[in-house]
Amino acid sequence: MSESTLTLTKKDLASDQEVRWCPGCGDYAILSAAQQVFAELGIPRERFVVVSGIGCSSRFPYYMNTYGFHTVHGRAPSIATGIKLTRPDLSVWIVTGDGDALSIGGNHIIHLMRRNLDVNVMLFDNRIYGLTKGQYSPTSELGKTTKSSPYGSVDRPFNVLRLALGAGATFVARSVDVYTSHLKQTLARAHGHRGTSFVQIYQNCNIFNDGAFEQVRDKGTRDDNVLHLEHGKPLVFGKNRDRGIRFTGCYQPEVVKLGNGVTEDDLLVHDEDGPLGYVIMLATMQPPEMPAPIGVLRRVERPTLDAGVHEQIARVTEERGKGDLRSLLESAGSWKVT
Repeated sequence: MSESTLTLTKKDLASDQEVRWCPGCGDYAILSAAQQVFAELGIPRERFVVVSGIGCSSRFPYYMNTYGFHTVHGRAPSIATGIKLTRPDLSVWIVTGDGDALSIGGNHIIHLMRRNLDVNVMLFDNRIYGLTKGQYSPTSELGKTTKSSPYGSVDRPFNVLRLALGAGATFVARSVDVYTSHLKQTLARAHGHRGTSFVQIYQNCNIFNDGAFEQVRDKGTRDDNVLHLEHGKPLVFGKNRDRGIRFTGCYQPEVVKLGNGVTEDDLLVHDEDGPLGYVIMLATMQPPEMPAPIGVLRRVERPTLDAGVHEQIARVTEERGKGDLRSLLESAGSWKVT
């Protein structure tokens, strides 16, 4: 059967392992969305590899009926790099959390994005260390009271999207665990991008940090606190779609109400390939002053690491031949240490 006629279902992508997350955890919704998206991409299961580090999110490979690696803390990008360089035909997905990726794995994740390896990153952000029972994480808000910060955290958190943009990620997006349709669309677009696709997913930890994203998850408040980004469309939001974002005279974003002479023509128009400063502005916006943007903030085309490596290997091989490992190991080359 060719890939074009391959038909899979969500059930085909679910493994036989019992899912062991706390009842009500946002991870269930993300797992379900990923299984549906993988099934719809028309790719055989053996062409997917899911790589994770350590944390609640990192149990993900056990529940996907694909190849997978449950690696060590923060090092999923390193393993994924080796996989993609040796098997560029595979669809490689890194599943990580705000602690795994941004604390011990911080150096790995920024260089993955800098190199623009053709892999997909799903960062589950619940603003807490859930697996180790509730310590503050690199994305916990200032003043957060936890078991490791009983008087309130004095650390300033990472802005995840700004970090990705600063590292040079060519695809940067955000979604929410319970936005099923939006999350699926975002993951499908991430897969279709050539380069490092970085998707921050707001994920609720109902045991140790319940309600961290209530403003954007609650049906009664989310319309007024979320900005749905669409390429080429004006920045409009609100329950009645009667508010928007425009620049002031000092190039600062401001919320305006449509009407009384203010129209959509006065608003900023989203451009995924727009100036970096504009995208960083979007990444900085958050409630209650501004709506939180979701969707694809940035998507640009750049050469990928894996393509560059294989092009270099082909060129050098053509120029110098295949080479001989035994000859290299038995060569007279040496280093003299004095």
